[in-house]
Amino acid sequence: MEIPAASLKQADVATGDYAFPWTPDQGDGSYRNPIIYADYSDPDVVRVGDDFYMVSSSFNCTPGLPLLHSRDLVNWTIIGHAVKNLPHPRYGEAQLGCGIWAPAIRFHAGKYWIFFPMPDEGIYVVFAENPSGTWSEPHLIQAGKGLIDPCPLWDDDGRAYLVHAYAGSRAGIKHRLRVCPMAPDGSRLLGEGKIVFHEPEKHPTIEGPKFLKKDGWYYILAPAGGVETGWQVVLRSRNIYGPYEGKIVLAQGSTAINGPHQGALVDTADDGWWFIHFQDAGVYGRIVHLQPVTWRDGWPLMGHVKGNGCGEPVLNHRKPPTIHRPAIAVPQSSDEFGATELGLQWQWNANHDDGWYSLGARKDWLRLYPQPASHDNLAYLPNLLLQKFPARSFAVETVLEFAPQHDGEEAGLIVAGETFATLAIERKDAACQLCLRIDGVTKFTHGDICVPVKLVVLVKDGGLCQFGFAARNDLVIIPHSFLAQKGKWIGAKLGLYCIRHFRHKSAGHADFNYLRFSCLACMTSHLHVTPNWPSGSE
Repeated sequence: MEIPAASLKQADVATGDYAFPWTPDQGDGSYRNPIIYADYSDPDVVRVGDDFYMVSSSFNCTPGLPLLHSRDLVNWTIIGHAVKNLPHPRYGEAQLGCGIWAPAIRFHAGKYWIFFPMPDEGIYVVFAENPSGTWSEPHLIQAGKGLIDPCPLWDDDGRAYLVHAYAGSRAGIKHRLRVCPMAPDGSRLLGEGKIVFHEPEKHPTIEGPKFLKKDGWYYILAPAGGVETGWQVVLRSRNIYGPYEGKIVLAQGSTAINGPHQGALVDTADDGWWFIHFQDAGVYGRIVHLQPVTWRDGWPLMGHVKGNGCGEPVLNHRKPPTIHRPAIAVPQSSDEFGATELGLQWQWNANHDDGWYSLGARKDWLRLYPQPASHDNLAYLPNLLLQKFPARSFAVETVLEFAPQHDGEEAGLIVAGETFATLAIERKDAACQLCLRIDGVTKFTHGDICVPVKLVVLVKDGGLCQFGFAARNDLVIIPHSFLAQKGKWIGAKLGLYCIRHFRHKSAGHADFNYLRFSCLACMTSHLHVTPNWPSGSE
């Protein structure tokens, strides 16, 4: 989703009044952090020529391993996914917190490679000649429970290695890094290798290692201390199996950026260096920051470097210099459903079936077919079509036309994490009614609803959600709020769903005309809110 730079006023970006809820590029050669105010957790980046490619973890969501592209490390757009469905049948049901953890992306021998862990299954690899094209099917290179966060390194002599960490929840250890020899074609590990780092007193948790070689030094970048409160460590050695000496190069310090760590150290064409990392922002997930890097005495020091050599995160900085001047861009969010495929911003809640939806049944509408709901906790259903929260506050609207065949069908908006809320139309007693539920408990109903109906959710700072609807003219804001919660290792998500509470008979469908994100002020400024609550509310 690109916006011509000339059309974006500086005041709009600075005040947040532009239609997009968050824009990092300030239009004056500088940027503000985070560069992505959305849950692209455990980011890794590779540069190929003048292009940067980012990959992030995706856990239980599919398609998995989202890929983003940038020309300047600030303006990012989604270009595809490396995995359609997770390579195990159990992911036909939502396995929250499982699935694909921290990946690593590299370019080698004319191909892009992504190594990724599934902590209950093992370490996998996929590859492609075009990162926005078709990727190979996932190949298991090492089975094992608790093996996480792999990263390859192809050495100058043609030999290959892989570093990985351990998940304490599966392996019982969480403070060791292992380097293993690997087949140069990435197909398998060639031995047990060696534990190269283990200092539990100093770094009680260490994970997410990233491998690189520079000026004869082997470097392993690894976050330590835990997701919410940790710090970034750099290890270096002249020998790939160590011993490694370590240095803390980035920490929260006096800033409000908690746990600044885990990400990619990447160079630019002008020999500059930058570090892309996440910050755990609770309900918003692991949002992405960009830090300048200064090399000093063979160490990459990150952010605003203090006297002790440890950096603190910056909130604003000049952009990396580039040959090209990229258009100001943000990862895609809104979708008018006018294409032949779902927008790349969408993910299902588990392994998905293309028969769950259609973009051809009705021009410029998304049609969802109701899937059986096996339980009442909708946050665990596989057929939720979801997106990440894109900013601290924002608004979303959609238009729904519902055509059920039987009682027990419902469709609408959902906000899901550890808890969930739905604003939906349901068929009950041979009639349709609008219903707001929080964790499955009915809070508001409105009978004899007209279709199509506009559904709205307003998300305020901190994740406080208010829902509204308009069947004719004025928008009705429902007087029940919902505080969204993060999910299992991921931020809250918002999207569409269509279900049925029966199995063995035919069902109807739900058509959505669009789904649009905007800044909260933009949405509320042009909506006329009715002062009276309709009859039938609870």
